[in-house]
Amino acid sequence: MQAEPFDDIRSLVNRFAGPDRTVSHIAAGSETGRGGDILRWMAGWSGRAPQVTRPLVAIFAGTHGIAEALHPGTAVRTRAAVEAIAAGSTALNRACAAADLGLKVFDLALDVPTADISHAAALDERGCAATMAFGMEAIAGGTDLLVLGASGEGGEIAAAALIAALLGEAVAADLAELPQSLSKPIREALATHAGVSPDPLAALASLGGRETAALAGAIMAARLEKVPVLLDGLSALAAAVVVKALRHDGVDHCMLGDLGAIGLQRTVAEQLGMDHVVDMGIGAGDGTGGAVAAAALRSLVATAEPLQRSAPH
Repeated sequence: MQAEPFDDIRSLVNRFAGPDRTVSHIAAGSETGRGGDILRWMAGWSGRAPQVTRPLVAIFAGTHGIAEALHPGTAVRTRAAVEAIAAGSTALNRACAAADLGLKVFDLALDVPTADISHAAALDERGCAATMAFGMEAIAGGTDLLVLGASGEGGEIAAAALIAALLGEAVAADLAELPQSLSKPIREALATHAGVSPDPLAALASLGGRETAALAGAIMAARLEKVPVLLDGLSALAAAVVVKALRHDGVDHCMLGDLGAIGLQRTVAEQLGMDHVVDMGIGAGDGTGGAVAAAALRSLVATAEPLQRSAPH
């Protein structure tokens, strides 16, 4: 029997291990409050005393046919945004520099927008699986804390449509509050792809962008490599919804960096049972909020370090 494009993805999800609760207890057993909870979360999912020595912010940039149909020129504008990060001139660059965080931006075929999801599937299954595999390479250089975000016009439309397909009524009220410029194309996309929701990977291919597929792959790779993850923005949360739909505890190694200002984002985090590090209302979703959260974790780990010397490595 010929293997289907998503078979390898499902196989990887089945290999996910749980947290190391022994290390979690030893590493931060005397810490109290939310700080102690976060330290135990970091220790459990990394399998060692909490450390932030090689933090990485990974941003995936993609373009969307639905955005191009609404506002032509999205590829040019998204490439300009990516080039601004490469030039070091954005808030994200400043946040990473201030906290000494590594930063990588991944260009996902910006000149080739996905298909317009109001009329067709964004990606075919093979292309979606390949993009997920590409996202898994984000941590190839090694990291002990991964921040994930996205860049690209139309990303929030695709992410919201994917979230709505998978979470349904749980997010209906938040979707109703979105401006007409967003809610109308989301409704059209959901009508076009009605019925895909039982299969989260089919929903991802139909409604998600390349950046969401790559983000899902990065979340999975981090789990396999015991790397705690901070998510930033709606696209990263949409990727987390997909992974959780594949496995009920699939995103327990993830936290939301900044709770954000968007009601939909807060509702999705609640539906995922996902805690957050800071609540500053940084809503760009481009990694800036996650970078601020990573800086906070770095400081938290540093203050707790004398209490961790007995923890196994």
